[in-house]
Amino acid sequence: MRTLCASTLIGEFFVVGFAGLVAMKDPDLSMATVWTVCGIAMALSLLLCGMITRPGGIQLGWVLQAGLILSGFVVPTMFFLGACFTALWWASIHYGGKIDEVKARWAEQSSEPDAA
Repeated sequence: MRTLCASTLIGEFFVVGFAGLVAMKDPDLSMATVWTVCGIAMALSLLLCGMITRPGGIQLGWVLQAGLILSGFVVPTMFFLGACFTALWWASIHYGGKIDEVKARWAEQSSEPDAA
């Protein structure tokens, strides 16, 4: 699960950076505001890569997903991209967990001595 979730978060890191470049073109927003918000979101996505297996890591990831979707009010394309990354986040958690279970079962079976 950790690998899939971290891959999703790294992708979000880049998307948030590019969204910041687009948001800079908005005359109502200052450059400091845009990069403060984007910098926090980018730092959170990198920090979450190492916190996925710790308590609260998955929940913080969901908060980041909500923030990505809500950033669509500033950059409308982010509604779509946020929804895509939210789906990827769900899939990373769901299927990553299944992969971890299969790996654990396989490791358990391969460590047992043959009964024959």
